[in-house]
Amino acid sequence: MAEAYKAERTISAVFKEQKQVDDVIRRLLDRGVSRDHLSAMGRNFQSETRIAGFITKRDVILGGLRTGAIFGSLFGSLLSLLTGVGVLFIPFVGPIVAAGPIGAVLLGAASGAIAGSAGAGLVSVLTALGMPEDKAAIYQTRLQAGEFLVMAEVPADRIGEYQLLIESAGGEEVHTIEKILPRACAGACNNPEDLSPEIRSHLSDEAQRTFIESYNSAIKQTSDEAKAEQAAWEAVHQQYDEDENGVYSKVKANV
Repeated sequence: MAEAYKAERTISAVFKEQKQVDDVIRRLLDRGVSRDHLSAMGRNFQSETRIAGFITKRDVILGGLRTGAIFGSLFGSLLSLLTGVGVLFIPFVGPIVAAGPIGAVLLGAASGAIAGSAGAGLVSVLTALGMPEDKAAIYQTRLQAGEFLVMAEVPADRIGEYQLLIESAGGEEVHTIEKILPRACAGACNNPEDLSPEIRSHLSDEAQRTFIESYNSAIKQTSDEAKAEQAAWEAVHQQYDEDENGVYSKVKANV
């Protein structure tokens, strides 16, 4: 029986061209990195469909994150390999295609830190994950310029191996965070404390219960945590509006 993949650190790097992103993700997959632990984001994934058509005036497209298969058909086979893909609007950067765990992190933060304070944007999210502010600012600037960010969650004892792979594939500004990206829950959620702080901070007590109930219902039907989290956010969006602090707390009148 194969040993379960154990992700403990997150390596991130920027790439200038989409073909480099495609190459490094395939190489990481071939070297044993789990597809559930790979993220990619960028403004300029080539598509015959106008990305702007998916963007609303709010921070997240209706329905939140979509499956990799749907967006893979629009943005190439690369994104279909990754979990939970969506298009989000980030201040100072614009519309971003985000695939993998980072998409769920951005979706959870979009109604709070990203959208709520001037001067925030992607920098605030990356620094909350443990990245130095100067490095986060470089990543945001390079995404603004049309480059791409790749993040790989890897075992601690293989950091050197994967860092060399990323650098040899053209990765620049390589950085390692001493943890992996937050998830909603590992398996079923038993109580609000199981939610990551990033998610919990944007939900009222009642909205947290809605999130957990929807997440647990979805996780019974699929082992894909990204899809379960998407379903939970959709339930929250359907039942609640945000208050002035960006917290989903106002029960919609039609619910």
